[in-house]
Amino acid sequence: MHRSVRLASLISLACLAPLLTPSTADACGGTFCDVGPTAMPVDQTGENILFHIGDGTVEAHIQILYDAESEAEQFAWLIPVTAIPEFEVGSQPLFEAVLNASVPSYGISVQADFCGADDGDAANGTGLSTGDGGEGGNDGVGESDNPTVVLTTTVGAFEIAVLDGGTVDGVMQWLADNGYQQDEAARPLIEQYLAEQFLFVAMKLNNDAEVGEIHPVVIRYAGVEPCVPIRLTRIAAVEDMDIRVFFLQDARVVPTNYRHVLVNPLKLDWFNNASNYKEVISMAVDAQAADGNAFVTEYAGTSAVVPTWQIFQAQWNAAPFEAFVESPVGVVDALAAQSLMSCDLEWDVNCSYNHPLLEGLVNQFIPVPAGLDANAFYECLECYAAQIDLTAWDAALFAQRLEERLFAPGKQAVALLEQNPYLTRMYTTISPAEMNADPMFRINTSLPDVANFNIATQTNHCDGSTTVALPDGREVVFPDSSDLSWPEFGDEMPWEEDVSLENQAENAPLVNLVDNTENINALLDAHNSRSKAQIAGLGSGGCACSVEAEDRRGALALGLATFGLFGALSAVRRRRRRQL
Repeated sequence: MHRSVRLASLISLACLAPLLTPSTADACGGTFCDVGPTAMPVDQTGENILFHIGDGTVEAHIQILYDAESEAEQFAWLIPVTAIPEFEVGSQPLFEAVLNASVPSYGISVQADFCGADDGDAANGTGLSTGDGGEGGNDGVGESDNPTVVLTTTVGAFEIAVLDGGTVDGVMQWLADNGYQQDEAARPLIEQYLAEQFLFVAMKLNNDAEVGEIHPVVIRYAGVEPCVPIRLTRIAAVEDMDIRVFFLQDARVVPTNYRHVLVNPLKLDWFNNASNYKEVISMAVDAQAADGNAFVTEYAGTSAVVPTWQIFQAQWNAAPFEAFVESPVGVVDALAAQSLMSCDLEWDVNCSYNHPLLEGLVNQFIPVPAGLDANAFYECLECYAAQIDLTAWDAALFAQRLEERLFAPGKQAVALLEQNPYLTRMYTTISPAEMNADPMFRINTSLPDVANFNIATQTNHCDGSTTVALPDGREVVFPDSSDLSWPEFGDEMPWEEDVSLENQAENAPLVNLVDNTENINALLDAHNSRSKAQIAGLGSGGCACSVEAEDRRGALALGLATFGLFGALSAVRRRRRRQL
């Protein structure tokens, strides 16, 4: 089987901390490619992982994203652990729902001062957008060097083996013998973990699995402090790799050994919905005292913002599909009855699937005959009954896959959301040279919520100037509302407003390391003073405008404000139509 897979966002795994010594836990994971005609390390460009800290356990939901256009044959993980964990299939819709519900959004509400219009009403409007294995020879490795395989299991589409002991040569040889392409850069890191008596989880996609079957994986282990792996990650990471971590708990979660950064909102381009968001985050976490090892909280608040119906619906039931023993004719109708699939081509151009794993599962068990259009085939299976490949169909196995990969993970994900009322979302960018410590986290009940919906207010004035009020109360003055671009403020303006570190005392306020608030306010005041001088005609080379010119300018400002209102409302209407 030839498979072309590359990770667009791969999670390696959390630190698996011993229950009694969480402060010393520093395990992490790495990504390796399976051996193939063009074997190569998989470039790791991002990570998304969702944690739940339980009573003496940590649960890590790991999202696996990939780029089907890459040349990597397969991908796999090598994950250091302190004990044999439990494994489960995870829910892809859980990640999609959480990501969409908590994504930070930036926009501007546009309004205008009353300038004597006949209707006496000030114009107001809002424009918002989201910123959104085989066996082989030993090659000279002695038997005592080989690791012991203490567990082998299959979790959904993945094969898993847990290795105990051995030497770095033995572990590398085992990987080679079992179809993993190693990276020599991992050798000293593996040796370090072996010296610390860690086990290794080796995980890869089953040889019989298709790309469409890739799903999240849940790993549950004894511990009290979750951690995102960094050290082994750097062998396959790119510069400024995105890392997002989510926590479902009863209160907010913060990093304990990484800094926490509050971004300077003046560095965001509010006129373009914070289109420079990643640049600002990257610069802020690389700033003084943050040193490239810091997180920004993007959302902290109720988990009720996550719509559970997108994750699991009560009518989803695998049992009815066991009845299609002889033929899959009728399966698409049964899926449609459960709102899982729709193939009414009179209304839709293509068949639609209401679960990200369903299309791959249908294609696997009911493959499209050569020469037929997939949408036409699935819309009318009875029309092509004679051409259906019955050797691929297995009713009992199809029902089993639905339950274990779609329905059971969905039910468990919904239960996790309902049992944990608080969601924390954190984000950072990090480069390989900065991956020297694994970030760890804990709950802190003393910290406030963080909103992900950020709206500034733009007020166009009768003299042609504009003021933008940011959500934190700061105001930025612009001399000319007809030519607006967000100011750069110069190199003196810091990217970060505040850098803090978790207090060693439990549930205590963060310890402030850097506070740039006064400097930011002073630089903003200087900018506003220059803008106000220009408005008054007292800037360099400026002049006072006549009363007649002022009147014309005021009328123009009102026209511009009204046009801005119309444009903003039109944008909202267009956006709403697209979302329906």
